[in-house]
Amino acid sequence: MRAVDALIRRRLASDVVLINQIAEHIIGGGGKRLRPMLHLLAAEAAGYGGDHHIPLAALIEFIHTSTLLHDDVVDESDLRRGRKTANALWGNAASVLVGDFLYSRSFQMMVELDDMRIMRILADTTNRIAEGEVLQLLNIGNADTSEQAYLDVIERKTAVLFSAATRLGAVLAGLPAAQEDALARYGMDLGFAFQIADDVLDYVSDAQTLGKNIGDDLAEGKPTLPVIRAIAGAGPEQAALLRGAIESGDTGALDGIVAAIRDSGALDYAHDRAAGYARSARAALAALPPSPARDALAVLADYAVDRRT
Repeated sequence: MRAVDALIRRRLASDVVLINQIAEHIIGGGGKRLRPMLHLLAAEAAGYGGDHHIPLAALIEFIHTSTLLHDDVVDESDLRRGRKTANALWGNAASVLVGDFLYSRSFQMMVELDDMRIMRILADTTNRIAEGEVLQLLNIGNADTSEQAYLDVIERKTAVLFSAATRLGAVLAGLPAAQEDALARYGMDLGFAFQIADDVLDYVSDAQTLGKNIGDDLAEGKPTLPVIRAIAGAGPEQAALLRGAIESGDTGALDGIVAAIRDSGALDYAHDRAAGYARSARAALAALPPSPARDALAVLADYAVDRRT
């Protein structure tokens, strides 16, 4: 990871000062680096002995970071990881354009690896991420969003990059198709577990711990699983309160909204769904031989569900 971080900072360099400022702000913002870490561990668990996993891990983080810049503009967010977002500091136009810079830099790095299979996987992945962004946009303010529609957004917006990160570890090592698919399945299920757990945190954590304002998803009109489940299980009065919050983005009655979600049992349901995906992710690892890296991947599945930030 030290080598990945060093490469990230070298490849961020531009003679356009604003690019350096914004990129450094978000890359240096204390993120978990979970996706590049997954790729490094997957490559090690797959038995890879080269060094191409370092640039691959860095470009995976660039792809993720570019989506964060675009997300914050679309969501009109002003806080991420406990700090002002780039769009709050520099404006929407600069944030979108620097996000584009990071996307294009990641593709420059892909080409340097000169591997068509890798390029195809990452090109397909970034396209799916874009589809997920649009799907999520279609669900904004829709209190009738189904659980399946919510999961479809997670698959494209979050889980596909997790899956690409782990699949590419297998690709580098030249694993047989069955083991490659198992590592990809691990990443996909981990992505589902991670995002569902993240959506639960929006109603059980606090701004200082979580790094964003509590109820932000609701204020943005995002029907996440806790709200979808609560609307289905709440009484008429509480369901109307929740539906109104999604449709209007009004969190003025946030205490009542959170109480309605908690009283409905939706948080336990969502946590159990996340835990189920984490179990599935761990089970997929059985296709790989035992190793410290495989053990670390199993631990990450537990962490995805039980973390506090």
